[in-house]
Amino acid sequence: MVRYAIIGYGKIAHVHAKAIKEAKDSELVAVWGRNKEKAEIFAKKWEILPFTDMQKMIAEAKVDAVVITTPHPAHKENTLEALKGGAHVLVEKPMAVTVADCQEMIDCAKQEKKKLAVISQRRWFPSSQRIHEAIEDGKLGKPMIGQITMLGWRDEKYYNSDPWRGKWDKEGGGVLINQAPHQLDLLHWFLGPVKEVYAQWDNINHPYIEVEDTAVGTVRFASGAIASILVSNSQKPGIFAKVHVHGSNAYSAGVQTDGGAMFIAGTTGVTEPPYNDLWTVEGEQGMLDVWKMEDFAFFKTIDPVGHFFRLQLEDFTQAILNDTTPSSSGEEGMETVKLIEGMYVSGRTGKPVRY
Repeated sequence: MVRYAIIGYGKIAHVHAKAIKEAKDSELVAVWGRNKEKAEIFAKKWEILPFTDMQKMIAEAKVDAVVITTPHPAHKENTLEALKGGAHVLVEKPMAVTVADCQEMIDCAKQEKKKLAVISQRRWFPSSQRIHEAIEDGKLGKPMIGQITMLGWRDEKYYNSDPWRGKWDKEGGGVLINQAPHQLDLLHWFLGPVKEVYAQWDNINHPYIEVEDTAVGTVRFASGAIASILVSNSQKPGIFAKVHVHGSNAYSAGVQTDGGAMFIAGTTGVTEPPYNDLWTVEGEQGMLDVWKMEDFAFFKTIDPVGHFFRLQLEDFTQAILNDTTPSSSGEEGMETVKLIEGMYVSGRTGKPVRY
C-alpha cells in the first residue's frame, strides 16, 4: 500500500480524496494546509489526520506520497518541501507557473530519488488513448499538424468563488494556465517536445478580472510538427474543447475532450462524454459511430469525474511500488508549461519564444 496525503483542502482536493479512497494499493492518511480549522474540517470528512506542518505530517503519518492541490503559484514550494521531506509527488495541473520552476522541481525529485508526475487525467479517456495508440502504430504516418479549439465560459460568480481566481499573483494567469492545460497536455503528448511558441492574448469580456480570458497561438515542435491553439473563456454557455491531429499520410484523428459546458470542480459535473469526433484512417472511418456508442455507454457506468483521476492515481501508485516512470512525468508536465509560459511571454513581447 502507498500511504497518501493531500496538500490543500479546496474543491479539487475532495475529488482526489475520493479517488485515493477508491484506488487500488493506496490509502489516504492525512491532509496538510496552512489554516488549521480548514484542515481539521477536511480531515474529519475523510477520516484522516490534519496537519499544518508538512515535514511533521510526512514523518508522523508515515506518508509515502502526496497529491498537491493548492493554487498554481504554490506548486513549486509545496513540491520541493514534500520531496525533501521524503514523499513522492503527484501535482495538480499546471505543474508550475514557469519552466524554470518546473526544472527545479524535476532536479529536486532526481536528487531525492522520488517520483514526480502531473495530473493529466484526460490522457486516460478511451478516445485520447485511441489517438495516441494510432500515432504509436504509425496509422497517421508522422503527426505533423495539431489543433486545439476550446471555447468555454466563466462568469463573475466563478471568479468570486475563490479569492485567488482571476489574479496574476495568485493564479498565475487565466484561461491558459487554468482551463487549457489538459488540452495543451494532449497536444504535446501527441506531437512531442515544444520548440517554439508565438501567441497573442487578451481579456475580451471579463472586466472584473486581471488575467486573459482568450488566447491564440502557433507552435513548432522539435519533431517539425506545427500546431494552432485557440482557447477562450468568453463564449457562452461553454461549447466544447477539441484536440485534432493530422498526419503526414493525410489521415487525421481527433477527440472532443469536453462538451456542453466545461467541468468546474465542486460546482458542476461532466455533462457530455469525451469521444472521437474525427477519424479518417484508411479502413477505420466507419469506427467513429461504433466508438461513440461505446464511449457513451461506458460514460453511464462510471463516475465521469473521479474515474479518470483514479486511473492516473493507480498509474502513479504502481510507478512507486515497481520503481517505474509514471505517465505524465515531471518532464512531460514541463512541456505543458512551456506552451503556457511561451504564450504569455510571446503575447507580452510580440516575439516568438524558443526552447
